[in-house]
Amino acid sequence: MIPEKALDIIVNLWPMLTLISVVLITMRLSYLICNNKKISIYKELISLCFIIYIMLLFELVTTTDFESFSNNFIPFREMFRYDFNSKLFYRNVIGNIIIFVPFGYFASYFCKSSKVYPSFIITLITSLTIEIIQMGIGRSFDIDDIILNILGGLLGYILYIITDKIFRKYSEKFKNNLLLNFICIIMIIVLSLIILNLYGVGLNV
Repeated sequence: MIPEKALDIIVNLWPMLTLISVVLITMRLSYLICNNKKISIYKELISLCFIIYIMLLFELVTTTDFESFSNNFIPFREMFRYDFNSKLFYRNVIGNIIIFVPFGYFASYFCKSSKVYPSFIITLITSLTIEIIQMGIGRSFDIDDIILNILGGLLGYILYIITDKIFRKYSEKFKNNLLLNFICIIMIIVLSLIILNLYGVGLNV
């Protein structure tokens, strides 16, 4: 399943992810401090998460065997050959949707647009590039993957629109980003404890 594979990738790549995160955080903080810029933790965290997500996405789509036997240029042919509620259906259909939900959110967030076409175009180009790369490294091109990735990207766009409206509605409560920064700090602490536990450091969470 995709979640299990994603977790395995995170565990296997933790040295590289840790080093890159430390370097990026250090450089970014140095820039903000040296230029007297205001530090917004939640914005910096979103940018860092996006970089890490892209790295994990690349690793996932280039190392995972998705049971593709040949190139498929006919829409919906591959996705309908799986039995509904089967393991392969969840892995190859639902999985291809889920992994691009964050991408759609990030694309919409960084474009700062309430219109759907920027997220759609960026997701389309990215998914198409992934399929071409897969074909170039000896794997297969599947038009259905592109369709499913776009669907995931659109769900991510909807998620962005919902969260953006919530933030705008309660903008006074998020004044000066204090509440968002506090929430992010709590999330970082909790996530760090979970990761340490996964790595067997000995913490019980």
